[in-house]
Amino acid sequence: MDISRPFQTKCIWLAVSAPAKDKLRDKWLERLWLAVEKDDIPYIELLPDHWGELCVTPERASHWADEFIDILRMTWRPNQKPGMYFKGTSACLSSLLRAGRNGELVELLKGAPYKYWPERKWGVKALMAMGKKAEALRFAEDSRGLNEPDAIIDEACEKILLTSGMAEEAYSRYAAAGNQKTTYLATFRAIVKKYPNKKPVDILQDLVAGTPDDEGKWFAAAKSVGLYNEAIELANRTPCDPRTLTRAARDLAETEPEFAVEAGMAALRWLVKGHGYEITGLDIQDAYDYTMKAADNAGYKSETFERIRKLVAKESFGERFVTMILGTELGFK
Repeated sequence: MDISRPFQTKCIWLAVSAPAKDKLRDKWLERLWLAVEKDDIPYIELLPDHWGELCVTPERASHWADEFIDILRMTWRPNQKPGMYFKGTSACLSSLLRAGRNGELVELLKGAPYKYWPERKWGVKALMAMGKKAEALRFAEDSRGLNEPDAIIDEACEKILLTSGMAEEAYSRYAAAGNQKTTYLATFRAIVKKYPNKKPVDILQDLVAGTPDDEGKWFAAAKSVGLYNEAIELANRTPCDPRTLTRAARDLAETEPEFAVEAGMAALRWLVKGHGYEITGLDIQDAYDYTMKAADNAGYKSETFERIRKLVAKESFGERFVTMILGTELGFK
């Protein structure tokens, strides 16, 4: 059975924080390293990255670094065959960092045959530990290349500038690229959290400007901080997921009924134009029902009904699915 990353991380934290005498901790590490060497799948691939932490003390970390370093140097020799790999690479680099042998770590990385971020990140950390932030930034930037994780490198560069008190430069150079999450809303929230001195509306505008033709996808971000006018404008500018708009109409039908009406109208507009993934009749009915409920709360139910009727009457996409679902209710049948 595979071991999830969060579970591995928790186990590593428990091992680091557990009280133990030196001899017992040495035995733990020996057994753990034996497990790493035998782990061919791998299931415990995180362990070498945390080897310095697992050592707990700089002295123990230095000992383990010495155990690994000669093999790593041999693996990185210029005349070695391509594809040579040593499982102790990140464990060695992690141990050198924990031991405070930062200059040696950076020098060692100069002999690496490739610019590989999972290895070079340790050089960035070492330079930061030495207080050489400008060099750390250059080292990180120089780590870019084919198949290297630019977003992760951007995040590392952003952190360097933020810890240097250069928030404006960090924001302008790396905020958007270094905080890419699984959703537009999560990206927006991550940046807002990192830059408390910037207004959310300004952050939103910058993000929108950086994604031309995708403005509608920032609707949820704008809604989340109460920028309702901006949210509706974005929802109407480019396609936005109708279900997202319908949920907004549902959730705010009582507290922000005017906004909810416009969100529901936008949902119906994109449905009429054929947008949305695997749309069902229930999705269409929900968009209509929540829009009308909000309109009732706002005090202009009849006007909203006429707006919906005129909108649906113009439907020409495909088999006119919205008309099929709402036709009777709107008086078309």
